[in-house]
Amino acid sequence: MMSTNERTRQLNGTCAGSVDMELFLHYSLIPSLFIILVLSFLQRWEHCRQRDDTSHLLENHFGIVIPLDFLGTFSNRWSYGIAFGATANKVMFLFSEGYQPLQIPQWAQAFVLLVGGIEVGLSHFPFFACLSSEFQLISSILGFSYSLIWFAVTILHITQCPHGPFLGRYETVMFYWPSLLCLSFLLGRFLHMFVKSLRVQLGWELQMEEKPFLEVHQAEHVKQLLRKRPLQEKKKSWFQTRIYEWDPCFQFPSRMIGTTILAFICLYLFIVIEFCVFVYVREELDVFEGELESYIASVNKTGTLTPVILQVKELMTVSKGVWVVTILPASLTCVSYLFHILACYRKHMKRLWAGNRHFLPLKFRNPSSSGSVVAIARYSGWQIAYILWGYLIIHVVQSLFGMAIMYSLVLPVIHNQSLEMLQGLGIGILTISIVLGLMILQVWIAASFFLQPKMGPGDKQKPLALNNRKAFHNFSYFLFFYNVLLGLGACLSRLLISCTLGTWLVARIDRTIMQNGYEGADMGFRAWVGMLFVDHYHTNPVLVSFCHILMTGHRERKLQQAINHGYLNQSAGPRTSARSRTRWLLLQTLINNPSLVTLRKSKPGHGSQEFTQILLTCSES
Repeated sequence: MMSTNERTRQLNGTCAGSVDMELFLHYSLIPSLFIILVLSFLQRWEHCRQRDDTSHLLENHFGIVIPLDFLGTFSNRWSYGIAFGATANKVMFLFSEGYQPLQIPQWAQAFVLLVGGIEVGLSHFPFFACLSSEFQLISSILGFSYSLIWFAVTILHITQCPHGPFLGRYETVMFYWPSLLCLSFLLGRFLHMFVKSLRVQLGWELQMEEKPFLEVHQAEHVKQLLRKRPLQEKKKSWFQTRIYEWDPCFQFPSRMIGTTILAFICLYLFIVIEFCVFVYVREELDVFEGELESYIASVNKTGTLTPVILQVKELMTVSKGVWVVTILPASLTCVSYLFHILACYRKHMKRLWAGNRHFLPLKFRNPSSSGSVVAIARYSGWQIAYILWGYLIIHVVQSLFGMAIMYSLVLPVIHNQSLEMLQGLGIGILTISIVLGLMILQVWIAASFFLQPKMGPGDKQKPLALNNRKAFHNFSYFLFFYNVLLGLGACLSRLLISCTLGTWLVARIDRTIMQNGYEGADMGFRAWVGMLFVDHYHTNPVLVSFCHILMTGHRERKLQQAINHGYLNQSAGPRTSARSRTRWLLLQTLINNPSLVTLRKSKPGHGSQEFTQILLTCSES
């Protein structure tokens, strides 16, 4: 009798659905390009005076459509994040290098992946463009229709072949349910946009104001800077002190929210794919174990290779168990990294806003402008790739630690070797304790006998001034030979700690794992720093508030000039030009401040030199 999983796999081995998701990706470009053309037709060109006359033939239509503002989008952030999440399956398809439409040589693989990335971007472009379009009535209809097509095709693909060859029942559902959830959210979002814009068109609701140049949280941040700090700060809870404290004056941009959501979904899909590979490898190992058992039975457990075969079987059993157990801690580690990266982003941005760059390595405190612009385009993709590779590396490292624990602590107990295990463990702990004790003893002897006493009662430590020099020279001489041997162990511990921390923190793109002086070789950290500086220069609340004040003042002056101009046209009397008034004020300023006369740039002609000489003469008299 076949098991349920075997029957399911046999059924899906011959399952040939009518929907090929890879082929549908190619055909989805047709409605995608149509939607892009419609939105581009509705989009008007700005600054049309600076363009050539061909724009008048199109009546300023067919403007550039942007999916989203990667710098200053703070509204509708979760919708953009869910739209990013809808692309997770295709991103993993590219990550596995499954995009192979043509047979090409290996050296051209990078160009094929570039084309694949552009195709995936075009196929999902309408999701973002319809969310960010100003023409919400039409864009909501187009976005809802396009999302419904993707939702229906995905549902059809799942219902035709719900099971798979690796996990068995509902394997396809496990792969596609995050995309279905994101598409369902987008359908609801576009439906809400349609209802709201329709009510505005019918006059039942007021038209929403345009996107403000200065966001509310940016204005609150500037107000907080101008307020006087309270004498006694509020007491923070343990969660606020140790983990995270919510700040109402700070918001993450849509890019960070979308990157985090997409990284979560891609991490989940990567774990599922890894588990499918593990199931395949486990089945092959089970077949191999069956052959080994057949060999042992054929020789009646008396062969010379029987002990080795038993050890190999035990190794395979232990490795399979450890690999499954370490899936949870490895995944939780990467999930905690995603939250920690968001916290580090806020911390680093606030430091840059305060003018503090000392937390960065010296060579990263003034990055190049072109490198920073490229970095903000690289960051999101690199962050996801670092998380995925980091999970795999962390999983391998944790499995190795688990194997070490199993062979050093657990298996000896199972094989009734507890006393030998405890004896070896005690000798190892005693040896390490003696080595550490001798190192601490050296420090205590140096502090007690070879340093001069404190200069004042308030000093924390003794000054770095030698005492008992002859004894110190003998002390250094006799410990020289011992420290050579001690240095061997210290070198190995340094290598072990560096490898452990490097592999443990490889998914952390917000900090470099390179040593001091070699940070420039860490491309991920360079992308992080460049992204920080672009956000700092374009979304600094103080700078944005200053620009907002200038723009508001400019509009008010133009409005006042228009009002005054209309009033002067209606009233009789002399009119004074703005240029004459400015020159009169300039003359008054120069007469009252003669030292400024020599600093003015002289122009040829117009009697500027004679005018300057007259002002200097008048000032001397």
